[in-house]
Amino acid sequence: MTRTELFENIKKKKSFLCVGLDSDITKIPQHLLKSEDPIFEFNKQIIDATKDFCVSYKPNMAFYETQGAKGWVSLERTIKYINQTCPDIFTIADAKRGDIGNTSKMYAKAFLENLDFDSITVAPYMGEDSVTPFLEYKNKWVILLALTSNSGASDFQLTEILSPSGGGRGRNFENVLEISKSWSCPDNMMYVVGATKAEMLSDIRKIIPDSFLLVPGVGAQGGSLSDVAKYGMNKKCGLLVNSSRGIIYASTGDNFAEKAREEAMKLQKEMEALLEKYL
Repeated sequence: MTRTELFENIKKKKSFLCVGLDSDITKIPQHLLKSEDPIFEFNKQIIDATKDFCVSYKPNMAFYETQGAKGWVSLERTIKYINQTCPDIFTIADAKRGDIGNTSKMYAKAFLENLDFDSITVAPYMGEDSVTPFLEYKNKWVILLALTSNSGASDFQLTEILSPSGGGRGRNFENVLEISKSWSCPDNMMYVVGATKAEMLSDIRKIIPDSFLLVPGVGAQGGSLSDVAKYGMNKKCGLLVNSSRGIIYASTGDNFAEKAREEAMKLQKEMEALLEKYL
């Protein structure tokens, strides 16, 4: 998917919502456990209920890998269902991969070619040659971890270090942004920035004004959607805001899909107002 196509879908749906498919076998409604593939059945009903209000889906690989081979089958069925029933949806493999070039090449092939995701989250710690293989696919995206919403982010991401450009000291995540933006362009690379760090989005926009940001942490983690839009939105929106637990686990009863739809609709309405305000 191109950046233009993504922005057009944001305008059409009046939404920049990403729904995280963190589908935990221990949390899905009990009646689904009787089905042949409970995780896929859960995902399918969530997708059918929310696809009108979101522009992206983000399965987190951990929830599928923990189920072994059958979890991988659920993942394959899920991404195939999304691509077939709502091809305008931007898909994110939340895999946080990143290794030496030869290994990254295999990860890229697995997620961007074989599974046909639009994008994959990648850790930048090993540098350019570990990220480049993911950038070799046309109209596919790298989503680079920059500033995450967990408490441990301060251990490394906020540490001040000497800037490699010779501009004095800067926080480590700022150096990640400065260095990595030379590896590609906003047409196929975006960044993870946690919603609980919304006040830092102004500083981030000074470094990468045109890039899309994937913003987790809204909803169950307490991030403010209005603050994210205020400090992070650019002239092409430039935001994908993720909500996982707040939507997919809005109910654990038979009405789980209906409740998920209601929560997705609430966020979409807020996003519609914010788009009107800032675009």
